[in-house]
Amino acid sequence: MGEVLSTFVRSIFVDNMIFAYYLGMCSYLAVSKNVKTALGLGIAVTFILVCTLPINYMLENYVLKEGALQWLGAQFAEVNLSFLSLLIFIAIIASFTQLVEMVVEKFAPALYASLGIFLPLIAVNCAILGGSLFMQQKAFANVGIATTYGLGSGIGWLLAIVGMAAIREKLAYSDIPKPLKGLGIAFIITGLMGIGFMCFSGLKI
Repeated sequence: MGEVLSTFVRSIFVDNMIFAYYLGMCSYLAVSKNVKTALGLGIAVTFILVCTLPINYMLENYVLKEGALQWLGAQFAEVNLSFLSLLIFIAIIASFTQLVEMVVEKFAPALYASLGIFLPLIAVNCAILGGSLFMQQKAFANVGIATTYGLGSGIGWLLAIVGMAAIREKLAYSDIPKPLKGLGIAFIITGLMGIGFMCFSGLKI
């Protein structure tokens, strides 16, 4: 239980996809102009992370890595399919992205229209692929911890984009120098928020 909680908290605050690794910056900067739109994209990213992390974990540990196919028999003990991991991870992510796109288009057409091209581009969102690659690197003890990591990473990304959207909505009514309007001030705020999140990195969680 302690490891699950530690993984959850660390993935949100310490190993935040945006502020620690700056992954998923394209959609983060483009969609963080409106809180409602940012919240919708953040939920979609979180859903895909929660769904794809455990599937990719199972594939990694029972199909892809060296010796993973030993359960099929001793003759498969030395089979190593890890060279296919990137391709398979992307295929799983793309499949769930297509599912989310169809659901959003069906039940929330206004959100679908506002997200535009960035909803299908979740398939190549480096934050989501980064979640699976970090899962592979960290070698979690079980699928439960991998799922917790996916949930925490998604919530961390959601908090980052919604926080930025809330700030940018307020800044729209502020007297900001013209050269800093738009992406200029967004980059500055992201850097400052990243420094703030770095304070958590020294905590023993």
